[in-house]
Amino acid sequence: MLKRVVFGFLVLATVTVMAQTKKHTVAKGETVVSIAQKYQVTPYDIYKVNPDAKSGIQPNMVLVIPPNAVLPKTTTKPTSTIPAVAVAKPTVPNTHTVLAKETIYSISKKYGLEKGVLEALNPSLSANGLQVGQVLALKKGVTVPKSNATPTAPMPAPSTTEITHVVRAQETKYGIANLYGVSIEELEAQNPQTKDGLSIGDVLKIKKAVTKSNDNLPKVKPIETSDYEVKSGETLYSLTKHFNLSESALIRMNPELKDGLKQGMVIKVPAQIAFVKERTGSGIKDFSRSLSNQKRKELVLFLPFNASRIQNDTVTGVVERLKKDKFLNMTLDFYSGALMAIDSAKTLGMNFNIRIYDSQESRNSTAALDIIKNEDFSNTNAVIGPFYQINVERVAMALESKNIPVISPLSREEGKGYTNLYQSTPLPDVTKAAMLDYLQSKNGNIIAVVSPKKQSMRQYLKDFYEKVKIVGVADNGSVVADSIKKHFVKDRTNYVILATEKTGAVMTTTASMVAAQKDYPVQLVILEANETLDYEEIPIARLTKLKLMYPSVTRENDSDKARQFDVAYRKKNKVFPNQYAVRGFDLTFDTLVRLAQDKDFEDTLDDASEQIENRFDYAKKVSGGYTNNGIYILYYDEDLTIKQAN
Repeated sequence: MLKRVVFGFLVLATVTVMAQTKKHTVAKGETVVSIAQKYQVTPYDIYKVNPDAKSGIQPNMVLVIPPNAVLPKTTTKPTSTIPAVAVAKPTVPNTHTVLAKETIYSISKKYGLEKGVLEALNPSLSANGLQVGQVLALKKGVTVPKSNATPTAPMPAPSTTEITHVVRAQETKYGIANLYGVSIEELEAQNPQTKDGLSIGDVLKIKKAVTKSNDNLPKVKPIETSDYEVKSGETLYSLTKHFNLSESALIRMNPELKDGLKQGMVIKVPAQIAFVKERTGSGIKDFSRSLSNQKRKELVLFLPFNASRIQNDTVTGVVERLKKDKFLNMTLDFYSGALMAIDSAKTLGMNFNIRIYDSQESRNSTAALDIIKNEDFSNTNAVIGPFYQINVERVAMALESKNIPVISPLSREEGKGYTNLYQSTPLPDVTKAAMLDYLQSKNGNIIAVVSPKKQSMRQYLKDFYEKVKIVGVADNGSVVADSIKKHFVKDRTNYVILATEKTGAVMTTTASMVAAQKDYPVQLVILEANETLDYEEIPIARLTKLKLMYPSVTRENDSDKARQFDVAYRKKNKVFPNQYAVRGFDLTFDTLVRLAQDKDFEDTLDDASEQIENRFDYAKKVSGGYTNNGIYILYYDEDLTIKQAN
């Protein structure tokens, strides 16, 4: 997506909105960037109402300043340099080929179209819904083929020294690598151009696969543990409820429990496990309905603009950088969403001071630590960022003595046990556990089809979900249908978990489930992303028939509130928000409304909250800090929509 972005410096000071159009007389030494800084608009906004300025500005030249500009009441020394963003409308192609898992909503959002417009351009959608491989018109007057058939998958070429493969629609690196018996790493090493993604028509050179032995199977990573001291009145049963662990799992980690539980005993529990909170009702609270604005609060954001790398770039240079720098794009999108959240907070009358700093970070360093040393954080109530996990942990350590909550915005890495560190993105193990806990809450009969390469998954199920029946997959990827069916029962839903990426095993499992539907209640489940389900050999109709269910950290939200957000964001930024923009809004707004309560941030954690796409359900970890258990359980419905189960 091409973004027209130019950078200016924002003075972080209290501002008053000036509704009328203003004029500015250029002083010696001023630039469009510095003038944009003064009025807190983008240079793009100034160029838009002063076209002559594109050729350069001179002293005493009079510029019109856009009416939405603001003037600082007081002049303060800038504490950071952060970019002001103007985003151009993306180029929309003529057509789109439907991929597995896509919906009308997700496609219309991707191209910045209203759902009604997309349906009007493609009348067959109303009658037949979406079909994988279907070509949709995205503009008026575009003719698309009537056939919805997807191309046949290419057959593997004979074993030769080098194989030539032409990339077709819907193919993925994983699928091609699996087709020819090589790893994704080998495929990328032989075809470096694929590291940035595949394009239809790409010609790949693939060397003959080498048979791998079982010695290369992944080793099972040992479970990290933390110590927990048993308190007065606690029993083995209460601990199983407290930690959501089975009794046998606790005893397996602590054999001494066979002789009984005693007060003061120190036992081992998984380090990343969180205490289970007892709740009544849904537990979802709208914090915006209970705001307390008597005391002014302060939120600090550390965002990695890395402005020092780009401040000397020309406008053309910045545009070229944006074509290549995915990390910068992600940062700007998150920032644009955060600004929307700050605007929403102002609209609700929240009493806040917001400070935004350029964290200037890489995987190994960040300027945030120097900023903490040199700036006053005594009145800060919460910090969002930096982005890299190692950097957000450094900030948490620096602010731990002040008990300032530090929120990790995007990382899914397991954080260290700093008492003030909040992992706002659910961890992979939390996601898996949420799915399995949901299945157990439905009194389901759970069967897992596990491949040899998924040893850690097999061990995880044995350790924490011992009632799950495990069906093995042969080294060649085959699985016997009867080995699955023999575990089915008639009086409960039979949930079959796919923990294999072998195409043959997936096809056999799903086919046997469809065949069994006339006699047994069955539903297909995955615990993590599985690219094999995107292959055309696995019909989307089969997945919808089996109501494929999976855990997700985000939801598809087509509510009035979500549509209003999309419209407001598009009006301000000229594009629809992507996942990082929504994430920036959701996390920032959730943090603001929690801080705006008449209690401390930590005391708001008894309640979960929901924003546009994200749920925030923080829980205290045994090892220290907090994790977000806000997981959505989603499933494919037979009308080709994605619905929420929880």
